[in-house]
Amino acid sequence: MENKNIAKAGNIGPKVRSDCHVELELLSNGGIQLDIKSKVGTLYGKSIEELVHQVLKFYEIEHARIELIDRGALPWVITARIEAAIKQLKDTDKEFLPEMIEEAKYATKKERFRFSRLYLPGNSPSMFLNAGLHEPDGVILDLEDAVAPAKKNEARLLVRNALRACNFYGCERMVRINQGDRGIEDLKHVVPHNLHILLIPKLEDAAYIKEVENEVDRICKEKNIENNIYFMPIIESALGVEMAFEIAKSSDKIIALAIGLEDFTADLGVKRTNEAHESLYARTRLVNACHAAKIQAIDSVFSDVSDMEALYKNVKTSKGLGFIGMGCIHPRQVPVIKKGFAPEADEIEKAKKIVFAAHEAEKKGLGVVALGSKMIDPPVVKRHMKNIELALKLGLLEQGWEEQMNE
Repeated sequence: MENKNIAKAGNIGPKVRSDCHVELELLSNGGIQLDIKSKVGTLYGKSIEELVHQVLKFYEIEHARIELIDRGALPWVITARIEAAIKQLKDTDKEFLPEMIEEAKYATKKERFRFSRLYLPGNSPSMFLNAGLHEPDGVILDLEDAVAPAKKNEARLLVRNALRACNFYGCERMVRINQGDRGIEDLKHVVPHNLHILLIPKLEDAAYIKEVENEVDRICKEKNIENNIYFMPIIESALGVEMAFEIAKSSDKIIALAIGLEDFTADLGVKRTNEAHESLYARTRLVNACHAAKIQAIDSVFSDVSDMEALYKNVKTSKGLGFIGMGCIHPRQVPVIKKGFAPEADEIEKAKKIVFAAHEAEKKGLGVVALGSKMIDPPVVKRHMKNIELALKLGLLEQGWEEQMNE
């Protein structure tokens, strides 16, 4: 018969690393009975023991048996796992929060390059630790498809702690929430912790966006949060594609739409291919909706992590359709995506001429930009200015390039 006073949290197994497994039993007497098995016990056993006692005391637990099998977990992982076990047995809203590290306090902005977003399963802390070192533009802590239903509650606590205590090295900090009421519940765990972007999955109408927006606003007001939190809805069905423009225009917080082709092709009942002819209409429809709404269009992940050549071709096609970035599911995809979306040499040279002409016209007080006998419209100038900014960021163009144009 199942003992309702016993709870388990975390991951266990020979391949588990940077994580731990906790088994907690509440007792009526006997004090705290602690059994720690750790591969780093000689060095850190005492500090782990102190940390466990600290969490139990915070939750006013005086009598319990706790077994902790540690596989190199950092303190913020250990505390998240213990808290998850406690909350299976005890109804409490208290949160045992790690300190917010200085490296987690940076902001984002609405207009920035989002070539690559690296998905990280929300219940796998080992994948969080070095994700930023691969230099994606953003990291996505995923609470939805990448987390088993039985693990979703504890994944929330782990992602919350990661937002406070994990160094993502300047990457944009994103969380993909769940659908429906579970997604609304996710918000209170992630919004207060310097979240940059919420990914909202499987959108088919604007009503849910408003529900999310209202809850985010409520939490920000309650917690005195002043940083901007933007939305990136994900379109993953035929109906969602047809409603893309309405969704894109439904909130000022929306900075991009992404398309999810695994679910989209499943909805159509067709096989997803590397060539992606089966999703051409959906992708072009989404791109057009995004450009009409003046937001960014983000392409789907490429699921074959072993075929870099096919990925590169896909990226070039994606760029040609009007996407500005895509998701990735493995760090090795990041440099390929970055290279594919980067401006090419001829694009940079053209951009230099147009932007230089625009700056010269501004110096002379002219309201129009001319390049030879051609008049350049302001939207064209703006687009090429973005290419210059991008080339500078990627090291494809040197600072002071305009001075060289004057020589």
